[in-house]
Amino acid sequence: MFTGIIENTARVLRMETRGKNKVLWLESALTSELKVDQSLAHNGICLTIDDLLPTDNAYRITAVEETLLKTNLSEWKPGDSINLERAMQMNGRMDGHIVQGHVDQVATCVRISENNGSTVFTFSLGVGYCPLIIEKGSIAINGISLTLFDVGDHTFSVAIIPYTMEHTNMHQLKTGSLVNIEFDVIGKYIQRIQRT
Repeated sequence: MFTGIIENTARVLRMETRGKNKVLWLESALTSELKVDQSLAHNGICLTIDDLLPTDNAYRITAVEETLLKTNLSEWKPGDSINLERAMQMNGRMDGHIVQGHVDQVATCVRISENNGSTVFTFSLGVGYCPLIIEKGSIAINGISLTLFDVGDHTFSVAIIPYTMEHTNMHQLKTGSLVNIEFDVIGKYIQRIQRT
């Protein structure tokens, strides 16, 4: 379980295809604190560390076909910056919201604008998911816990403060970029109950 508060970023070093899986090596300042078999959220995707090269600040992860189909991981390339968050400690503060690291879908960035010191990103998503977003509700975008506003039939916006722009990979986004979306788990349970 995660909170959506990004700790650091990683740089994609290399990737290869093995069967239907993708194997990636990444470099991060967090590497010396990581362990094999540990869960680490990458752009909001919970992935397991399966090898370490501490002398190079590098570690390896493997993404299976289901992950590649549901996330933007297949779009990553060497040099890309990836948001990182280690699993939540039970004795810590919940600064963001409950994030499972289970991406629901990708959304498309349709507009980026400046607004008196913050940057507003507007995203488009499939109509079937609209009941899961509410005005002033929480959402995880590339693993970042953010607050929704201007929620429409198939679009929503979030405002990013300068600190978040500098310490995450939001500054890499352009119009047309795909981002990983995880909806609020409480909303998903409520929707499921209403359907039964």
